[in-house]
Parts: sequence; C-alpha cells; structure tokens
Amino acid sequence: MKKRESVRHIMADNPVVLHLNDGLGQAEKLFKKHRVRHLPVVSCAKIVGILSMTDLARISFVDSYDPHDFTIDTSVYSLFTLEQIMVRNPKCIPDTAIIKEVAEIFLHADFHALPVVDSKNNLQGIVTTTDLIKYLLEQY
Repeated sequence: MKKRESVRHIMADNPVVLHLNDGLGQAEKLFKKHRVRHLPVVSCAKIVGILSMTDLARISFVDSYDPHDFTIDTSVYSLFTLEQIMVRNPKCIPDTAIIKEVAEIFLHADFHALPVVDSKNNLQGIVTTTDLIKYLLEQY
C-alpha cells in the first residue's frame, strides 16, 4: 500500500454540482440522473455547501428509501430553499491532502463526503467513503 498517495488519486474530479440558486427539484433530478448521493453546492466555483440525498429525503415523507429510485413528495420543495436544507460551510479537504488524512476524517465524522478544494477554496473534486473503500479494496 502506498503511504503518501494523494487524495486526487481517489476523488471524483469534475463532480456534479448544484449552484446556490438551484432549486430542490433540480437537486432531485441530478441525484437520479447521475446516481450520486452527494452534491457540492457552489457559488462562483467556491464551495458554500453540500446536499446529500438523505438531506432531501429528510424534509419529506419517503415511503421507501432506495438511493437510486426514491420518490419524494415534491410539494415540500416550495416550502424550503436549497440554502435551508444544505449543510453550510462543509468540512473540506485540501487537494494537497493524502488518502490517510481522508480516512482519519471519515473515522470520526458523521458525514460521508468531503469536497476537495484548492488553496482559494475552489472546488476541485469530491471524495466519499465509497471512494475510500474502493481504494482500500484495490490494495488487497
């Protein structure tokens, strides 16, 4: 196992993103279309938040939870804005970090995705617990 491998090796670069003025309906469409569970929220390429499928499902009555085929009562979309639902100022990791640092953060975190940013807080990618597990499995 390589000890100083960069987070860039396992992150998804060019992640699907939401813009601060996007609505919750747009978020649901992106979750379903791209089969992702986390969407960074950006304003002028700077990370300002993150929205998970769980955040979106939490505001509605969901009959069953299938991460790729969930149905939400869309009438609640008019009651909330993206800013109200997203996690503001999420924990981010610099693009200079190593994979071990990602693992250490996830070990103690209650979240499963980290936006990867450059020194100007511009979004470079996203790394998830799934990315980390896939990497670890490749090592064996």
